[in-house]
Amino acid sequence: MNKIFTLLVFFFVCSTVYAKGNIDIAAQDTNEVIKLNKQALDSRFTSPDQTVSLAAKALAIAEKIGYDKGIGEAYRVKGIGNYYLNQASAAIHDYLQALAVFSKIKDLRSEASVYNNIGNLYLDNNYASSLEYLNKSLDIAQKLNDTQLIGKSYLNIGNVYYRKKSFNQALSYYDKGNKIFQSIKDTVNIIQALQNRGVIYFNLNDYAKAEQLLLAANKAAKEKDLNKPVASTNLTLASLYIAQGRFEDADKFVQEGLVYSKAVKDEKLESDYNYTIYQLEAKQKHYEKALSYLQTIFRQDSTIYASNESTQINMLQEQFKQQAKQRENELTIQRQQNDRIKFWAVTVVAGLLLVVIALLISNVKRKTVTNLKLTDLNEEVSRQKDNLDRVNHHLEEIIDERTKDLQIKNKKLSEYSSYLSHQIRGPIATLRGLMNLEKEGLVDEKECINMMDKCVSDIDQKIIEMSEMLNDTSKNVF
Repeated sequence: MNKIFTLLVFFFVCSTVYAKGNIDIAAQDTNEVIKLNKQALDSRFTSPDQTVSLAAKALAIAEKIGYDKGIGEAYRVKGIGNYYLNQASAAIHDYLQALAVFSKIKDLRSEASVYNNIGNLYLDNNYASSLEYLNKSLDIAQKLNDTQLIGKSYLNIGNVYYRKKSFNQALSYYDKGNKIFQSIKDTVNIIQALQNRGVIYFNLNDYAKAEQLLLAANKAAKEKDLNKPVASTNLTLASLYIAQGRFEDADKFVQEGLVYSKAVKDEKLESDYNYTIYQLEAKQKHYEKALSYLQTIFRQDSTIYASNESTQINMLQEQFKQQAKQRENELTIQRQQNDRIKFWAVTVVAGLLLVVIALLISNVKRKTVTNLKLTDLNEEVSRQKDNLDRVNHHLEEIIDERTKDLQIKNKKLSEYSSYLSHQIRGPIATLRGLMNLEKEGLVDEKECINMMDKCVSDIDQKIIEMSEMLNDTSKNVF
């Protein structure tokens, strides 16, 4: 029994140490996933391809350790990287994967972030779908009181209205988003809000306000090494300077912006730069150069249009595929849950049966031991009963002997009493008579003494005889 207990304690200690080691490793891996996802997200404006690479690493680790939240976030960040690389089909695939994971673990806040990303993805393809997803994200963010996500939703909704050329409505959303980001000191989104508001004022022909906001956004983006915002603000500033006839300033920002757009590998942005260069050459009456850029733009626009149409079709197909896969996953999960329930039910029943069997075996053993003890006790009781019977029989004999002895002694006492009455009372009566005669002076004193002495001697003799008779049972009193 002691050996079994020792083995159990040893097994428990080993299991505890092993489990603690696994927990520590899992915690380290979880932290690594969180770190990689953050690094990937921070790289989206500087190097989107690095965003995709880091998110893929985070995804691999998260899947290995079964860290669902990390898996979902890795897919989401990877989708953001693909979005900035203009890989819309890959982006929608990643977003839908993230959405499925977050829906499974009931992470509503993260679901809202994905809805916001999907809405942003539809911005160049389908305004209605874009607003649907963005408003869904905004509703959840407002319910959760997620200030940052509310601000992001405002910016993206403003982008939809900007593309619909509802500039004042877009500016209203940009201003609300900017106010939120200023309150929480979100530098990156403040830069985005500055840029967006600058673009709106440019389209409203308020060039001074537009230049002020765009230059502020450009400067802050450079300080933060945000290549994409720098390239975007440069493009708008170039267009603004072309509109003002400041061609040298426009050319300066175009050349600088092209470098940044190539750094972030954004083909659409490069196409926009080609169009701005065309406008710059045309305004300066460099028609030959302008025509060459126009031809390049036509080819790029055709490619981009075809790509956008293909992307939209691919996005819809990917959505249907993802929904079908999600339904299949849900059914698989349900089956797995049912299998787990059955497994645990069988395990519990088996465990209970084992317990019952163990209890029955233990009960039988206890009864066997008890029966053996009862048998021993019965034998001991029988032995003690025999001993008591013998003792009782012996006691009866002793009692009989003592009864007989007492009867004899009682008889002797009776004889003694009779003897005392007859033998001793006579001399005593004589003594009393002599005493009365002496008091009356009827007997001589000397004679009286002699007679009294004789009576005392007789009494003494009678007592001696009586004592001998009491000690010797063979003698009779009479």
